[in-house]
Amino acid sequence: MYYCLMGPPGVGKGTQAVFLSEKYGLEHISTGNLLREAVRQKTKLGLQAQNYMNQGLLVPDNLMIALVEEVFQKGFILDGFPRTVPQAEALDSLVKRKGLALDQVILLTLDEEELVKRLTGRRVAPKSGRVYHLYFSPPKKEGVCDETGEPLIQREDDKLEIVRPRLQRYFVEQSPLTAYYKEKGLIREISAEGSPEEVRQRLEECLKKN
Repeated sequence: MYYCLMGPPGVGKGTQAVFLSEKYGLEHISTGNLLREAVRQKTKLGLQAQNYMNQGLLVPDNLMIALVEEVFQKGFILDGFPRTVPQAEALDSLVKRKGLALDQVILLTLDEEELVKRLTGRRVAPKSGRVYHLYFSPPKKEGVCDETGEPLIQREDDKLEIVRPRLQRYFVEQSPLTAYYKEKGLIREISAEGSPEEVRQRLEECLKKN
């Protein structure tokens, strides 16, 4: 099984990708996690990507493709990749070289204002890596990690002045990518409204029809 899970920042791709990877035994390849880990380890690719991420800009296609190729596995769910048509074309070439083919591209959709609320409400514990949300999963004590007691921070790319332009760029670039996969008959759109469990049910129904 080879799937791409796409959608705007804050739509819940990571949560649903973890569920799908566990249920179907797929390798979960999260480009967001790949980028953050590369930045944390100060790898060559990570240092190159960091400047773009801090400005809320999309990381260039060549860097993203290089990161994905490093961890590409058989039986995967790609979380947040591709983001552009050139990335999609590069992915097509990669899977073809390995004698594989995508089964489906799932696009999670959500209202822009709800996305802003989800993104700007996130808080992170730097040491433990635990993620909280001011509205949906707040810590027991405001501003402090339940596990370590360390102060929570807001990631630079979750700040409102970064989130708004980031979403606007996403929607502009998503349109041709959606058209690209529609022409191939691969894309399925699923609403990300409601709880993670409700979205999960829609995903399972979608996969049953595949």
